[in-house]
Amino acid sequence: MLRKLEFADMEDAARVHRAAFDHALPWLAGLHTPQEDRWFFEERLFKTCDLRGTFRGTEMIGMIAFREDWIDQLYVLPDAQGRGAGTELLQIAQDAFPRLQLWTFQRNPRARRFYEARRFKLVRETDGADNEEKEPDALYLWTRP
Repeated sequence: MLRKLEFADMEDAARVHRAAFDHALPWLAGLHTPQEDRWFFEERLFKTCDLRGTFRGTEMIGMIAFREDWIDQLYVLPDAQGRGAGTELLQIAQDAFPRLQLWTFQRNPRARRFYEARRFKLVRETDGADNEEKEPDALYLWTRP
């Protein structure tokens, strides 16, 4: 089931984000506390983005935060990956806007393959000096055909 997320869902969305992030990027695990993650979702993403979630029963297994021109966050729990949840979430943003950009880390090959398989094109790579994690990243762009 897919649905728009409400403020009451922010703690679950932050948990999905942290579990997927730490699984994909274990060398960055623990970068933020659960309280910091929840604050970020409640005070930043909820106020500036459209947030959607996908559920297995009552458990949130994936979430996306997007706004005009940008995908800010897209995460699916590790045990739910590869089953279409990420594609369904991404499609919501692609249906809403004709152009989307996103950042992902260069050392996250699974994410890079996911986006490239969905017609996102690499725009540029950086050395990570300008991001919080100081991790080399990659900017991707998708435009509706």
